[in-house]
Amino acid sequence: MNPWKGLRGLPREVWLVCASTLVNRLGTMALPFLVLYLTEGRRWTPTEAGYGMMVYGAGALTAGPFSGRLADRLGHVQVLKASLWTSGALLLALPFATTKPLLFSLIFLWAGLTQAFWPSAMALLTGLAPPDKRKAVFALHRLSVNLGMAVGPAMGGFIAHHSYRWVFWTDGLSTLAGAVLLGLLLKAPPAPSLPPGHIRGHSPWKNRHLAFLLLPFIPALMVFFQIEGTLPLWVVRDLGLGSRFFGLLFTVNTLLIVVFEVPLNLAMAHWRHGRTLLMGCLCLAVGFGLTAWAAGYMTLILTTVIWTFGEMILFPAMSDAVATLAPPDRRGEYMGLLSLSFAAALALGPWLGVVTYAEAGPRAVWLSSFIIAGISGLLLARFRTPEVAPHR
Repeated sequence: MNPWKGLRGLPREVWLVCASTLVNRLGTMALPFLVLYLTEGRRWTPTEAGYGMMVYGAGALTAGPFSGRLADRLGHVQVLKASLWTSGALLLALPFATTKPLLFSLIFLWAGLTQAFWPSAMALLTGLAPPDKRKAVFALHRLSVNLGMAVGPAMGGFIAHHSYRWVFWTDGLSTLAGAVLLGLLLKAPPAPSLPPGHIRGHSPWKNRHLAFLLLPFIPALMVFFQIEGTLPLWVVRDLGLGSRFFGLLFTVNTLLIVVFEVPLNLAMAHWRHGRTLLMGCLCLAVGFGLTAWAAGYMTLILTTVIWTFGEMILFPAMSDAVATLAPPDRRGEYMGLLSLSFAAALALGPWLGVVTYAEAGPRAVWLSSFIIAGISGLLLARFRTPEVAPHR
């Protein structure tokens, strides 16, 4: 039995969006090497490089809701293409910036234009995918991201050894290649037909169902993003297992996603949202909670497997839940707020984790992660898709 057969019959446009994302992500290396570029390539201090990352975060946070709203007005395909073309061009230009103010400005714009891709892509996929296959389509899109990220940063390490400029240029060229693929093959779908006298759907800022979803989701995301902050400190510094083994954990993560995420979400397609969201959060809670007692290779691989299943279940389910709430004429704006949740959690989670790590010790981080993700799951388990969507 083929576990992927549920993807048969998907619209051609779904595959094109995922293919473009894969091409783009195969060259993703500029952001992972931004701090090294600023400190080693530009000879900035670590503090100055930290400001560069803050500027990138500010650009990403600013762009999420704005870009989603723009996509609803101008068209998701148009904003998708514009995001790729402009962010690719900026990556080519960024190494030529000679002053800090100019470089900071380009980093801010680069972050905002890159971030504009996600609400447009998710809103477009929402409109293209049949409701019973939306979770699987979102999982397929995540698969294209993870396949690309499995190659891009690793290739960036070899390129950075010779030239940091080519890290940005390679990333820019792959982004432009994704834009060319979309430009040649993807046409804007017709606008959804709306009944006479249609009143525009509720703003996501006023939708209490969306608030009920995103407010508990952000703490769970902050737990997940300990992979960017406290997990490397625990594995490399405290346990002394080395950076190579830490990298191996992400190889395990990627392989699991490639093999299991799409079939898993096809199998869970008919689960109600609350049940799926709870299951994802519980896997995060157990995976990160058990890290407090994971001191060897096999135990850390086991915890990685557990929280990876949480990631594979939770993220497509949350995208599908938001898509279910979004009125057809505000899908980009709703997905923009979901994107904003990821950006906020990425900005806050690693920072708070490292502070807790320094003040209270690593086990306090992992036990807190268990409690936070568990509470988030219990709150999300109560979510029910409203009988009548708030689209008046």
